[in-house]
Amino acid sequence: MANRVELGLRQVKPILSLSHIDAHRRVITLYKTWYRQIPFILSNYDLPVTKEDCVAKLREEFKRHANVKDVRVIDILLIKGQMELQETCAQWKPAAILMNYWKVTQEPKPKDFLSKFISGHD
Repeated sequence: MANRVELGLRQVKPILSLSHIDAHRRVITLYKTWYRQIPFILSNYDLPVTKEDCVAKLREEFKRHANVKDVRVIDILLIKGQMELQETCAQWKPAAILMNYWKVTQEPKPKDFLSKFISGHD
């Protein structure tokens, strides 16, 4: 069974990158491109965030996928990142969609009895 999996992995064609070094180079290039576009994005969209907030969010989004090791998955993430950049720079997205990046994604669990009771938690 393990031989079939290894054989299947060897025969898969690459999407963009041929090696980890090539994928890493593409990731760094995409990061630099996003970083260069931040001032233009802020001026075009008139967002209520600073450049430092955007740089911190950019770094957070890239570090979120830092543990991905498969070259094909990295390539898919690169393609998504490039599409996101193109849509943002062309102003195909409303500003509210960009502000979703700063939205808290997970609400903290209630700690005290009354908050647990109101939210319906045990």
